[in-house]
Amino acid sequence: MNVIVTDTGFAPDDWTDGFVTLEDAANDVVALDVASDADPDELFDRLGNAKMVRVDFPSSADGRGFTIARVLRLKGFTGRLRAKGHVLADQYAMARRSGFDEVEIDHALANRQTEDQWLARANWKDHSYQARLRG
Repeated sequence: MNVIVTDTGFAPDDWTDGFVTLEDAANDVVALDVASDADPDELFDRLGNAKMVRVDFPSSADGRGFTIARVLRLKGFTGRLRAKGHVLADQYAMARRSGFDEVEIDHALANRQTEDQWLARANWKDHSYQARLRG
């Protein structure tokens, strides 16, 4: 089982309803697994009543997932958004600012980038570019 990172640190995964891919999604899907190359506008149109969207990050250099999260939030998606895969602790603040609620990482990454490194970025609202300009 993978590790879930939130503003309070590491936690076990509490999602038990499973995931389906966008290609396999029927009308009443509970949770979607989305590739980083998904079109966010098309995705939003197909969400229905989904409670969770998990966006894959195949590489830490692939930022398309941040765009997907931002577009979904701007269009009004209020469900749970999770980034999954190669998201680094340094990218946590960007993940939260773009609309993700949490990040799912494997145990190998959690061992390399320990909880304290993620928590150092958990105050992402206070350390944004805009906050520095205002302060």
